[in-house]
Amino acid sequence: MLIIHCSAVRPDQTSSAAQIDTWHRKQGFHLGIGYHYVVRRNGAIEPGRPEWMVGAHCKNHNAHSLGICYEGGLNIRGQPADTRTEAQKAALRWLLRQLHRAYPKALIIGHHDLNPHKACPCIENVAREYADLQPD
Repeated sequence: MLIIHCSAVRPDQTSSAAQIDTWHRKQGFHLGIGYHYVVRRNGAIEPGRPEWMVGAHCKNHNAHSLGICYEGGLNIRGQPADTRTEAQKAALRWLLRQLHRAYPKALIIGHHDLNPHKACPCIENVAREYADLQPD
């Protein structure tokens, strides 16, 4: 699976791969950042864990998935919201297209699809948005 996440930060906050690595280490992730990729607001794609390494981003699903996190996910009031910029949307689609080529049988879903108690990634319907990249 390719599991989409948000970093749960407001528009005036940042969350680079390096920052998330620091946060995750403070939470006890001894291997650091749990995501494989981070998509910044400007569309930059930053590497996290190598793809060959099991992630730490979705309980009970890490061993058979890659975690992709976009910077944002909260509005200015701190409420869950799809805050992706146009640059992020384009970069995320580009990244998912590349990963779909490498892993053509991987289902693209949002974190909340596997854990309904979470709002993450604050995208209404990940599977529908990326229907053209889903496995045949």
